[in-house]
Amino acid sequence: MSVVKGSWLKDGWFRESNPQWPGQAWSLEVDEVLHDEMSDFQHVVVFRNKGPWGNVLLLDGCVQVTDKGEFSYHEMMAHVPLMSHPNPQQVLIIGGGDGGVMREVVKHPSVVECHLVDIDGMVIDVSKKFFPDIACSFAHPKARTTVGDGFAFLEGKENMFDVIVVDSSDPEGPASQLFGKEFYARLWKALKPGGLICTQAECLWLHLPLIQKMLAFVKECGFHAVEYGAMLIPFYPNGTLGCLVARKDNANEKVSAGPVRAVPEDLQSTTKYYTPETHRAIFALPRSVDLALYGKS
Repeated sequence: MSVVKGSWLKDGWFRESNPQWPGQAWSLEVDEVLHDEMSDFQHVVVFRNKGPWGNVLLLDGCVQVTDKGEFSYHEMMAHVPLMSHPNPQQVLIIGGGDGGVMREVVKHPSVVECHLVDIDGMVIDVSKKFFPDIACSFAHPKARTTVGDGFAFLEGKENMFDVIVVDSSDPEGPASQLFGKEFYARLWKALKPGGLICTQAECLWLHLPLIQKMLAFVKECGFHAVEYGAMLIPFYPNGTLGCLVARKDNANEKVSAGPVRAVPEDLQSTTKYYTPETHRAIFALPRSVDLALYGKS
């Protein structure tokens, strides 16, 4: 893709417009452009917002993370699956090059190693430079970082991980193959018995057909207790983003029931969003969504 440097900026404002949410856009006033470069995979931009959001990371013109409110996504993507496992020791994150989910994962005392695989090394480097409070996890002794293709990384790996988090961007560009059935079949093989996946699963207001499709093929891949949860994420479209969670087995143990163990004291003292109550609350969906996804009335 050919991108003219600064072409995303007009009259001092960034305007996020994406074919995946037609008819709407979100604008942010730019104080200073900090980074504007094409990687081998995508257009990577960082700017400082004149308003409350601080530094903002764009990938191919879409907001990925902001200083303000980033914890709302990173905490829930990490702690919902890890607190649903009795003893998570080996964790894999696919995507998540900003390091935010890994920052939360390594807080769990039981975690021995957290592997992060992101295809774009520039995202990791830019995050370390401009989002140090988010990317601090890369220096943690539990962290293992690989720059490479997450889909290829899973090949041949069986019964290795207790929890796998798929912190992907939208189903276009570099992340497109992370929304397919073959990818989820590889996730299933890579999990230990009783393991869980948690994957970014788009917005219930905009992408319900995609979410329905994901639920169906995740079940076809052998996962059980497949559930969709909706999180309040202020810098994503419509202020809502979803996660999909599922178990390799233990079909009756739904993640929506809440934590399966006590929240570690050191973890509880650092979270700004996650609690046992918010863990359960994200699975309380609007009636229309319950009907569309599960046939509930």
